[in-house]
Amino acid sequence: MSVHDSFSSELGTEVEPDEAAALDAVADRLFASRPLPRPALRATIRARYSTEPERPSRPARLWWQVAAYGGAGLALIGVAALGLTGAGPLGY
Repeated sequence: MSVHDSFSSELGTEVEPDEAAALDAVADRLFASRPLPRPALRATIRARYSTEPERPSRPARLWWQVAAYGGAGLALIGVAALGLTGAGPLGY
């Protein structure tokens, strides 16, 4: 880890400097000893993603989906409002 992305920079002012330095040492040890996938697995994953065609950035007919979810949400809010007035299907 470099100085710019040290763990103690995220702790704030509540932690004493010697405790922050100790936490930085632990964070450095954990970062250095973290397990990494085997190079063969990384090469397989890289090859798979480099040969796949790019996906479209958004689904087809996105506006229809947004309108359908919005309409369903408004209908549910309407049913809830009717229930609160006592006139809806669940009103007492």
